Amino acid sequence: MANFLDYDVYDLELTAVKNNTELRKLFIETTGKSIIVIEDIDCSVDLTGMRKDKKAEKKADADSDDKPKLPTDPDKDDGTKVTLSGLLNFIDGLWSACGGERIIIFTTNHKDKLDPALIRRGRMDRHIEMSYCRFRAFKVLAKNYLDVKEHELFGQIAQLLEETDMSPADVAENLMPMSKKKKRDANACFEGLVEALKQAKEEAAAKALAEAAKAKEKAEAEAKEAKEKDKAAAEATENRGEDKGKDSKMSNGEIKEGDK
Repeated sequence: MANFLDYDVYDLELTAVKNNTELRKLFIETTGKSIIVIEDIDCSVDLTGMRKDKKAEKKADADSDDKPKLPTDPDKDDGTKVTLSGLLNFIDGLWSACGGERIIIFTTNHKDKLDPALIRRGRMDRHIEMSYCRFRAFKVLAKNYLDVKEHELFGQIAQLLEETDMSPADVAENLMPMSKKKKRDANACFEGLVEALKQAKEEAAAKALAEAAKAKEKAEAEAKEAKEKDKAAAEATENRGEDKGKDSKMSNGEIKEGDK
């Protein structure tokens, strides 16, 4: 993207930023035409948790302590950390309206952990899922790394990629030589990729079988437990019925004796 647009690139590590003021300063120092990348946003704990949950936790902590505490706001800037409100201003607030054509890119492995205010449309305009590598993406990698557009192993690789979940990074790793000084051999790279895909396929199948066996074992244990509970409940009901019958007989015997 940077090469295509002729933009500068900034890699922003939020965990190294002390507070909102420093974040604002860093943002102002970026050039007008730039791409700002914030990787693994889900690892910034204070920015990913749901605010309601944080407020509930703080309220619970305050209630458990006899000493009165002042109410706290998890979004308030205390000057010692980057807050959610500070990041939102960084994205589309006052300081993002200072001009320029900045593009901000976030990456995450856990989109569900991000605060809805952070990922709503208008802030993050495009949500792009980087899924597993399929044949179309592989052909791009083969062209970029090995300058190969067609190969006799492409048919086998295409089939394996459809049957196996492998990330583009793992595929690319098999297209690179072990040493930078070693020339890339397309045949060796593609053969290595085929073997890696076969191994990944076998491991995935073994994992699926293990998970299925574990699920079956769990289901059988739950069924056995439910059966034992039903049996115990039936026995308890039967015992109560027998006890009522005994009480009824004893009561009838007392009445007859009284009549005599």
